[in-house]
Amino acid sequence: MANQTTHLALPFLAPSQAQKHVTHNEALRRLDGLVQLAVESVDAVSPPGSPVEGERHLLGLSPTGDWTGQGGDLAVYADGAWWFATPEIGWLAFDKATETLLVRKAAGWTSV
Repeated sequence: MANQTTHLALPFLAPSQAQKHVTHNEALRRLDGLVQLAVESVDAVSPPGSPVEGERHLLGLSPTGDWTGQGGDLAVYADGAWWFATPEIGWLAFDKATETLLVRKAAGWTSV
């Protein structure tokens, strides 16, 4: 059996797991960052100096700083650190800067 869900990588609770709240809280954190996706920027390459809790960015191909090595991913700032998710084809995101709805296609993010 897998230890996480297929599409959102939500962690499963193990039957004999101690401190189940840790795994459950991680799943809630991921849901909060991925569902109803509205991003501050698209093709971002450098993290903001003072990110706000819950801030989300769609990264460009060659990001720097804390985002190095995460090209093309979604960056989410939670609990004082960045975590990353790889968007799948079909995901939707609202770009707050341009007020545009985007869809993830094989070629990248495209306006709807």
